[in-house]
Amino acid sequence: MDIDFEKMGGLVPAIIQDNVTRKVLMLGFMNKEAYQKTVETGKVTFWSRTRNCLWTKGETSGNFLNVKEILLDCDKDTLLIKARPEGPVCHTGADTCWNEQNSVDLNFLSYLQDFIDRRYKEMPDGSYTTSLFKSGVNRMAQKVGEEAVETVIEATNGTDDRLIYEASDLIYHLIVLLTSKGHRIEELAAELVKRHKE
Repeated sequence: MDIDFEKMGGLVPAIIQDNVTRKVLMLGFMNKEAYQKTVETGKVTFWSRTRNCLWTKGETSGNFLNVKEILLDCDKDTLLIKARPEGPVCHTGADTCWNEQNSVDLNFLSYLQDFIDRRYKEMPDGSYTTSLFKSGVNRMAQKVGEEAVETVIEATNGTDDRLIYEASDLIYHLIVLLTSKGHRIEELAAELVKRHKE
């Protein structure tokens, strides 16, 4: 990665984003050494401007930031690091440095969609999702129907816990079916937006 460390005197800003929730967690700075250590260890490491040394986030608290992806902006002087946090990110104990809650929300469906897309491209052995893709569209559609029926049964005669469980199965199998047909869950959201009237 061709990062321009010279523009800001040897440092670049590193925006940390939760890989699943997509919430911005914090901002830190990296020099070349901090960047290299981050890549080598898979744990986000910054250059501490106050202590004038390398600082791996979580080295004292245990709240590490596990790197999933590193992106470089168009000017080659700012990093976006997608990571999974182990616990709160801010030194105050808050989930983010802006005191926002970092909880799983509807953004997880896009994350799940990306995960299922990767399964479709890579088809790893031993994966349930791979087995669904290999079973063909008819079987995938049948699974959606089965999960829909199980959801209806739980809604009418079951428990709330089982209703959530079966509805989750339904959404997962629907995303698999959509993926096999070249579509994404976001297209359903776009369709619903078109239909929505205030």
